[in-house]
Amino acid sequence: MDSNLTEETKRIWDTNAAFWDENMGEGNHFQRLLIGPATEQLLEIEPDHQVLDIACGNGNFSRRMADLGARVVAFDFSPTFIQRAQHSESYKDRISFQVINATDPGQLATLGKNRFNSAVCNMALMDIPDIDPLINTLPSLLKPNGRFVFSISHPCFNSIGSSKIIEEEDREGEMITTSGIKITQYIRNTVAKGLGVIGQPEPQLYFHRPISDYLKSCIQAGFVLDGMEEPVFPGDLKHEHPFSGANFKEIPPVLIVRMLL
Repeated sequence: MDSNLTEETKRIWDTNAAFWDENMGEGNHFQRLLIGPATEQLLEIEPDHQVLDIACGNGNFSRRMADLGARVVAFDFSPTFIQRAQHSESYKDRISFQVINATDPGQLATLGKNRFNSAVCNMALMDIPDIDPLINTLPSLLKPNGRFVFSISHPCFNSIGSSKIIEEEDREGEMITTSGIKITQYIRNTVAKGLGVIGQPEPQLYFHRPISDYLKSCIQAGFVLDGMEEPVFPGDLKHEHPFSGANFKEIPPVLIVRMLL
């Protein structure tokens, strides 16, 4: 792994953390309508379950899991994000926030052996330069039969090598508009910068991997694929921006996977 990439990624997220917290708050429509419901379904949180929240950002999903009854240990490698996440005093007895680098096995090991019922990583694996240290360490952090749920930008439809298109057709006197995706690259691992939120101070680094790479890493670490969701926005939801994901009803912008030990 190129340590310079990890340091550059950390610097960028520290730069963007305050903007993301102020603009995302407790989650945008992606979190509320797509990621949250499907992730909660796959996690199957029960009262007092011990849950590890990986790359937690401003902690919005950590707080959601605590509201569902979980006891959460949440970490991010950005001190600014963790500082932002700790703003709510009311969650101190149910959430512990820590600064930890997900690419450092030694730091991950300090979280505790066979401690967690489940682990979750929401929309972050594609932001991590090397996911193998995390994936390989998770089995030692989870209890027997523990689950790992992760959500990512869909590698097929919402990543480097994809672009949105809108076409208009005169179909027997009726003007029909069709939204779609053009794919020019998929199988090759690629690094590029892009915007997660329009207006953020600095573009972030994206690490594109095909779906098979994510699954191979998990399977080689001892996990078994147990569930998968490709949520799309509801049909009655429209957005004024024509290229918003909310207007692409047949194309899932995110992929959510459950792996079991």
